[in-house]
Amino acid sequence: MDAVANNLANADLTGYKRDTVVFKAFPELLIRRMDDDGVRKIPMGSVDVAPVVGRLGTGVETNEVYTVFTQGAFKETANDFDMALEGKGFFAVQTPQGERYTRNGTFTLGPESLLVTKEGFPVLGESGGPIKVKANNFVVDQDGRVFINRRFQGDDHRLVSKTENEWDDTIQLDRLKVVDFRRDRFLQKQGSSLWKDTDESGAAEVVSPDRRPKVRQGFIEAANVNPVTEMVLMIEVNRAYEANQKSIQTHDSLLGKLLNEAIRV
Repeated sequence: MDAVANNLANADLTGYKRDTVVFKAFPELLIRRMDDDGVRKIPMGSVDVAPVVGRLGTGVETNEVYTVFTQGAFKETANDFDMALEGKGFFAVQTPQGERYTRNGTFTLGPESLLVTKEGFPVLGESGGPIKVKANNFVVDQDGRVFINRRFQGDDHRLVSKTENEWDDTIQLDRLKVVDFRRDRFLQKQGSSLWKDTDESGAAEVVSPDRRPKVRQGFIEAANVNPVTEMVLMIEVNRAYEANQKSIQTHDSLLGKLLNEAIRV
């Protein structure tokens, strides 16, 4: 229920990936009829031949809660600062706790002309540092390369309009650092659409050119949550919980009657 509720709460969050829960059942026990003669002698010993009348479950436990990294739908925004990844991979950002990773490409321009997340964390390039850009003076191609017009690069206070930028002196500034992991299902969620690598997931590795996801500038990736499916699952979980609750109440009532009868006898 916690996982389903969290998925529904983040259904409109850009780049969100839904969580799913895996349960593990304990071994079942065979139930035999005890009032029958269930022992047969054989030369090498004996065997239990009492008839099996059913199975007794011994319960389940939560085995794992992991994230499903299926691709979300693209939404066009026509905003140069919005970016989406088509394929496996993560943007790398710098936080006070170290390097973190995100699929949320809703970036903006920071106070120092840096490309940052909504929380103000700088987006990293393959050069290892943040990416310094200016509104209307940068484009990102599908390979993640960031190009600027060198003519407007020098003065940080010089504003650029779309009409005056003719891209007559284009240079490559950097390339977005896009990483992937050996086992991304073991990444740890940090909040604010960020993930942290773990020992199980392996360290972040820059994606090789032949496997690199395409960068879509002017698009965002919607959450991979289907609200209808999650609502149906929530109803199923509620009904299963209520059914188990009634079952326990019935067993408790029957046990109470049995004890009262035993005391009276």
